[in-house]
Amino acid sequence: MSCVKTRNILAKVCLLGDGEVGKTSLIRKFVLDQFRDEYIATVGTKVSKKNLELTFPKYDTKLNMTLTIWDILGQRDFSNLHTSFYSGGSGALLVCDLTRKDTLESLNQWIENLFETTGEIPIIILGNKCDLKDDHQVTKDEVSALARNYHTVFMYTSAKTGENVQFTFKSLGTKIFETKYL
Repeated sequence: MSCVKTRNILAKVCLLGDGEVGKTSLIRKFVLDQFRDEYIATVGTKVSKKNLELTFPKYDTKLNMTLTIWDILGQRDFSNLHTSFYSGGSGALLVCDLTRKDTLESLNQWIENLFETTGEIPIIILGNKCDLKDDHQVTKDEVSALARNYHTVFMYTSAKTGENVQFTFKSLGTKIFETKYL
């Protein structure tokens, strides 16, 4: 007979990517299950909190993970400021806008800057705005190639429809647990 252990963990998650890729909208959808069409630039950083419950039968563990989600401004001109926000990060979601190819191309710089501060923490690459299929400038192969370069996975998301939003945060929570706590 196995005894399920309950673990309580606090994890800092950074959402990174250029301005207007949908980072704030993804967080709003995940935390509040809301979506707004208007763009409001993030100034500095905004921190949200959400609890995740994950079960790992393989390890006889139930996990209560509190995510502090850091929505970091998307202007690359402020890279010196960004590094102070990365400190203590447990994992990150790197977001590009599938309708703007330049936002995928800049993810390399976001990832390199992140890793300079945190070391190699778990990351997942997101192709956001998957609901705008007719406007895509980025192919699945391009997102997949970037993910392979960093030995991670990618997911298509839509803050508007909610596609893969919950799944993405849970997947990152799982990666953080398996990397940091096992």
